[in-house]
Order: sequence, then C-alpha cells, then structure tokens
Amino acid sequence: MTPRQIVQELDKYIIGQDKAKKAVAIALRNRTRRQKLAEDLREEIYPKNIIMIGSTGVGKTEIARRLSKLAGAPFIKVEATKYTEVGYVGRDVESMVRDLMAAGVAMVKAELQESLAEEARLRTEEILLDLLLPGTPSAETREKFREKLLAGEFDDKKVEIQVSGKSGGPAIEVMSGSNLEELDMNLSGALGNIFGQRKKKRTVSIKQAREVLFAEELDKLVDMEQVVDLARDRVQNMGIIFIDEIDKIASRSTEGRGGADVSREGVQRDILPIVEGSKVTTKWGAVDTSHVLFIAAGAFHMSKPSDLIPELQGRFPIRVELEDLTREDFQRILTQPKNSLLLQYKELLSTEGVDVQFTDEGVARLAEIAFEVNSRTENIGARRLHTVLELLLEELSFTAPEIPGQTVVITAPYVEERLGTIVHDEDLARFIL
Repeated sequence: MTPRQIVQELDKYIIGQDKAKKAVAIALRNRTRRQKLAEDLREEIYPKNIIMIGSTGVGKTEIARRLSKLAGAPFIKVEATKYTEVGYVGRDVESMVRDLMAAGVAMVKAELQESLAEEARLRTEEILLDLLLPGTPSAETREKFREKLLAGEFDDKKVEIQVSGKSGGPAIEVMSGSNLEELDMNLSGALGNIFGQRKKKRTVSIKQAREVLFAEELDKLVDMEQVVDLARDRVQNMGIIFIDEIDKIASRSTEGRGGADVSREGVQRDILPIVEGSKVTTKWGAVDTSHVLFIAAGAFHMSKPSDLIPELQGRFPIRVELEDLTREDFQRILTQPKNSLLLQYKELLSTEGVDVQFTDEGVARLAEIAFEVNSRTENIGARRLHTVLELLLEELSFTAPEIPGQTVVITAPYVEERLGTIVHDEDLARFIL
C-alpha cells in the first residue's frame, strides 16, 4: 500500500490526526522500499522510530491497532509500565521481542496452514474411509462411501480414533526473570522427544473425528523449521513494536533523582539496546532487533519527552504531536468512522426489534455535552463519548425488549432531558468517568 492508501484506510476508523497518520504511513512504506534495495545497502538503512505525544483518548492506541491490521507484518502492542529492570521481579524488556517473535511464528504458521488445508482435508478423508471400511474394500465401494461421507450421512456414526496425548515427561515451569521463562517449553519439548508422544484412544462421532484428525494432519504437514525461519526473517525485517505509556517511565524534571525515578531510568536503559539493535535469545533462536520499527506513545501530562534519557530520545527521531479533539471532531467520531459509535448502538438495539434514529441536532448536542464535560473535568478524549452514550441510552437499553417494533428518535431535546443536568452540575459531571 502507498502512504496515501494507508492514510485513507486509517481515515475510515480514526478522525483527524493527519500528522500521526502520515508519519506511520511513511514508516510502513519505508519497510517495503528497503526490501527492494541491494543487500549491502539494505543492512545500512535503519527504521526511523516514531514517538507520538498526545492526551488520552485522541487516537494514539487506535492508530496502532489499525496499523497492525494493515501492516501484514508481526506486530505487538506493549505497555512500558509493566516492565522492570533486570534483576527485579517482573517482566524484563527483552520479553517484548520474544512476544513479537511468537506473533511472527503464529502469523506464518497460520498462513502455511491455510495453504495446506486442502491437502490436510484429503488426508483426513482417507483416514475416515479407512475407519469406516476396514480391510481392503473395492475401489467402487470406497467411492460410494466417500460420497456418503461428504454428504454427511455418517456424521453421527461412532468410530474409535487414536489421538496424540501430551508428552510423557512432566511439564516444568520456571519463574520468569530473564530467558528462563522459555525453559519450561524447551524442557517439555526435549522430554517429549525422549519419551515419545503417547497415543490415546477416543470414541467419537465421525463429525468430531473429522475436526480432531484434520487438526492433527495439518500439524503434521506444517514444517516448523520452515515456519521459524520465515517468521524470524519477517520479524527482523518487518516487525513493529508499539510501546504505549512511555511517558510513565520518564523521570519528572521537577523531582530529584531517587526512588521511583531510579527504577524508571533503569527500564529506559534496558529498552535502549533493544531499540538501538541487539540480539535477543528466544526459544526459536536469536532475533536481531536492528531493523524492527518501534513506535512509542504517551500523554506526557506529568512529564515531557525531554525527561526521557538523552540516549533514548535520540532513538526516536520522528516526533508527532496529536491534537486535542474539538466539538466538531466529536461529532464526526460519532457518525463518520466505518464502525461509528452510533452505528454500534443502533445495530445492538435493532436485535431487539427497536429502530433507533439520531437526528443531526441530537448528534451535535451529544458531541457538545461530551466536549463540555471533558473541559470541566478530566479530559479523556473520545472515551468520554462511550460513557455519555451509555448514560443517554441506559433507559432505552433496559426497556428495549419490551417495545419491539418501535422507532425511537434521538433529538436535541431528548439528549438535553437526559444529560443536561450533568453538564450544569459540575459536581455530578465529575462522576461521569
């Protein structure tokens, strides 16, 4: 996809924030451009990491979520606050790379399984025919049974099948501190090879047997070595890690360096080599992060980007500030996105046989109220629309099963009647989270 096409796709779900959309679109396109270069030059071109700065609820996380679907590449979203320094109880920052590799393996495996599904289906069909026709029946008889099998005539017939059990070795779990969290999987894999896979018999219907055997045959057809090699290449060259809440690990410039600040700075220093490019050991082998794209995001209310350690700041050369949402933005968010909030509520209530219609004036007043509550209390951006809409439609959602076939029109007076007191009463407004 071209940068313009990426922005157009993001426009379907996210209102405004054109600068952020352009930045991620260019970064995504540069991944494709790099792949077309000669290998010696390709290795010298590193991704330009992005840091997005903006209040909560303006679209930072949503941009990342939608980008992951467009990227067609391994992608994970993590919160910076869940990591601790190496040596402390908690997840170390290298686990984000292991998670990315896991996402890559799952993605490639799913693609290969899709391409091999037809072959697995044919193999399953032959196994089921062998169960239905023990011995050596004629080709004609086998074909007649095949037709009946495909028509579903044997779906309820019971057969005995052998399925793989868990490995004979015990599962061993190790508390995470660094790479040790992978040890349980490696040990069980090794013990499985020593003891072999145990087979157990189950009596099931043909319909159930088809599902179990299909899954087993599909697993047999997938070459895991090929999956890991393809996944590692894709992760190293196309992988994207979105680090949310990065402002929460920035040291406040107004405070002295001590206590929690030391811990925050420790996490930043642990993140630094991964963003810069290093090899991280995973259960699938070492993964080089030199060409992984990192996108960081934070509100930076209590701190500012310059409070991050200078070395980490330098690893995020592209900075994008997301704008606070206006009344007009709220109005557009309610109606324009492909999965707009009003459409969601309308469809939900339509399942009860209630037709909900919103007038332009009603939508405008709803957006205005959400904006005013944000202005008077904590500004939580577009998330305010969820709570305001819930309150507006609370009574209707409760009584909807009792009034099927009715049409309810949401007008400006309807909105004012149910939400007006909240706007005028500042104390009440503070409780509308």
